[in-house]
Amino acid sequence: MNGIETITVAERLHGYPGVAFGGYVAGLLAARMAGVADTAADAGAVRVDFRRPVPTGTPVRAVAGPDGGVELLDGDGGLLATATAAPAPAGEVPLPPSWAEASKAADAYRADPPGGEAGCFGCGLDRTPATGLRLHCGRVPGRELVATAWRPEPELLGPDGVLPPELAWGALDCPGNAAGRLLDGGPAGAVTASLTGRLLRPVVRASDGLISYAWLLGSEGRKCRVGTALATADGELCAHAEALWIRPRQP
Repeated sequence: MNGIETITVAERLHGYPGVAFGGYVAGLLAARMAGVADTAADAGAVRVDFRRPVPTGTPVRAVAGPDGGVELLDGDGGLLATATAAPAPAGEVPLPPSWAEASKAADAYRADPPGGEAGCFGCGLDRTPATGLRLHCGRVPGRELVATAWRPEPELLGPDGVLPPELAWGALDCPGNAAGRLLDGGPAGAVTASLTGRLLRPVVRASDGLISYAWLLGSEGRKCRVGTALATADGELCAHAEALWIRPRQP
């Protein structure tokens, strides 16, 4: 990107109260990497690293970073996040569950959600289809996956009916937290430390339904690595990512 751009993330787009939803922020920065990511070793991937929480309702600045990247700075010039071109996430992406399987997993999550739910734009239970993504990922029986089936309302789509890229990135974020909690027994309160994603195609049939799903790649101490993906209801892969989540310190 050229120059300096001021960005203010509305409070309704929070992950934790007062903190901008990480997937949304990653998508905003990735969009400003257009043309740069295409030169990466495995075209189209962007890695976003979060250094500090990005506040909601407060202007922050996106500026050009080293090697064609983008940096997000607070009002005092402190570094909040960076975006850089990167190879696409390694490893095979599992086949998505069916719409019926993902729907049942989401229903099971809503019936018995884990504690610590925070009203997140991505996965908050109090969100409606018009005010959040409702990524309620539950376990898929017989597979080491969590998944949800969801249909974004027109209020979340662009004028052309396409899911905006920042929301496609958002759909790659919260499922990773669910994988860490439900597949690895992690506690509430984890945060996204990095998200490396690749959008394979525009999500042009969002009204037909989408499946977000995630799987565990490994964990050690407070660190948890996960893979996530977004697919259409008929199983066509739209995007995939790898994320590092950091769990809170335990007393």
